[in-house]
Amino acid sequence: MKDFVAELKWRGMIQDIMPETDEHLMESMRSAYLGIDPTADSLHIGHLVGVMMLKHFQQCGHKPYALIGGATGMIGDPSGKSAERNLLDEKTLRHNQDAIRSQLSRFLDFDSAAPNAAVLVNNYDWMKDFSFLGFIRDVGKHITVNYMMAKDSVKKRLSSESSDGMSFTEFTYQLVQGYDFLHLYREAQCTLQMGGSDQWGNITTGTELVRRIGGGKAYALTCPLITKADGTKFGKTEGGNIWLDAERTSPYQFYQYWLNTSDADAEKYIKIFTFLSKEEIETLIATHREAPHQRVLQKKLAEEITVSAHSQADLEMAIKASDILFGKSTTEDLTSINEKTLLQVFEGVPQVEISKAEYEAVANVTDLLSELTQGVVFPSKGEARKMIKGGGVSINKVKLESSEAAVNYDLLQGKYLLAQKGKKNYYLIKVS
Repeated sequence: MKDFVAELKWRGMIQDIMPETDEHLMESMRSAYLGIDPTADSLHIGHLVGVMMLKHFQQCGHKPYALIGGATGMIGDPSGKSAERNLLDEKTLRHNQDAIRSQLSRFLDFDSAAPNAAVLVNNYDWMKDFSFLGFIRDVGKHITVNYMMAKDSVKKRLSSESSDGMSFTEFTYQLVQGYDFLHLYREAQCTLQMGGSDQWGNITTGTELVRRIGGGKAYALTCPLITKADGTKFGKTEGGNIWLDAERTSPYQFYQYWLNTSDADAEKYIKIFTFLSKEEIETLIATHREAPHQRVLQKKLAEEITVSAHSQADLEMAIKASDILFGKSTTEDLTSINEKTLLQVFEGVPQVEISKAEYEAVANVTDLLSELTQGVVFPSKGEARKMIKGGGVSINKVKLESSEAAVNYDLLQGKYLLAQKGKKNYYLIKVS
């Protein structure tokens, strides 16, 4: 067996770990699970640490279980939250489960015949038929209220930090999650639960149920909550979460998020969010420190994680899109990216709309870039002619050679022209 705990340690992915966990995992193939919140039909990058833990677990020869919290999603986990979450119906949860499985399959091997193939489970499947009386009789009597009240997640919600307090439903959350561990211990021989550090209290409740009801020994391991060096929240932008669903967050936006990582964060993230070896990462960090301006570390981080979450083709499109603004690019690059990405690349640049009839009737590029575009690109024909003559104007990345040139450009995505003045001034002309 490969040493799973040692792998996570050098990557900075262990916050708390129960004694003897590493020895237990080195004895033979083990099964472990990690819970995933199903409240959306996509994972976001905040989930990725847990996904990477499951992947490393599988790569080390063990069997990972990804647990969709269908039942717990109907309750709401109080850990790290100041308010009760919105509860979901079963139809929505099943839809979310299918979408999440599809994303997880990019990282985990669910389909091979290997003994350590990953398994997706949903705790709603074993909790839905549990009666209230049955649960408090078979599970609740084994854990004292004193034990439950001692958990940090409960104490914070009951303290003056929260004016709303905590509902009984939320209070029982740790028992429901703890029962998951007992169920998977019995049915799938799961002896380890993993999660974020805010889950330590819930996880150890599970190990107690395994000990008290199952008569066995279970283990716990958590990873640190990911932070950014500047104090802002990891995985968030002004537009909200960074999702793995390409419809919510395009591969271009996804790639850009990682590319814009600070130097300090890049050194930490490349260990957590890629599968590069220790030697490869140490070499990259050393190279980066010698020439930080080249952003070698950020580029490699963005490349690796974009391919993992999306595909090589998506990475290539994201790089082409990035080069349009920040590097050398061609008309072919412009035509190869889709409309959504094109609009994202040029979000915030001046835009103007003209009719197709006007476009087809315009006499030359000077008229197009001055009068027809209502002065948005150039306020006058004279200024347009002067800059075109100086070689500082292009359309669709083709430099204009003459101010009298005819307008016969293929429209990008059938409806756009990209005008550029100098190196940094872009204008998007929509022909409708």
